[in-house]
Amino acid sequence: MYEPIRTKSVHSTRADRASDFPHRSREEELDIQLAGHLAALLTVTDELRGLTPSADLDTAAERLAGQVARLRGGRAPLRAAPSTTGEPAALHRRAHALAGRALVVAASRADTSAAILAAERMDAHSSAPAPSSAAH
Repeated sequence: MYEPIRTKSVHSTRADRASDFPHRSREEELDIQLAGHLAALLTVTDELRGLTPSADLDTAAERLAGQVARLRGGRAPLRAAPSTTGEPAALHRRAHALAGRALVVAASRADTSAAILAAERMDAHSSAPAPSSAAH
């Protein structure tokens, strides 16, 4: 009913045989994941800087960029020009969630400087002013 398999499997079945593709260590995977979360947080921070400029956001953006560059072996993160449209409250919620994810990964890899930065950003975004209520 089915054609028999005539080619060699692409999956290794022997544990002692070296693989043809490189593997990353757990630490390398966590570095990649942490850099991604911090880069996403940097993007949201830049968006907030465009909407509500502040010295705190400027400092946070520079610190985030420094951490991302450190985790990426010195490569600076790409940064887009922030737009001037959007809802600051929604961006603060997004930034808070991203900082929380970064904190979990930083704690998992025992990266104190990234964990402290992520915790500070969580605090800053959780205490961000609520949107002004308009007439319903």
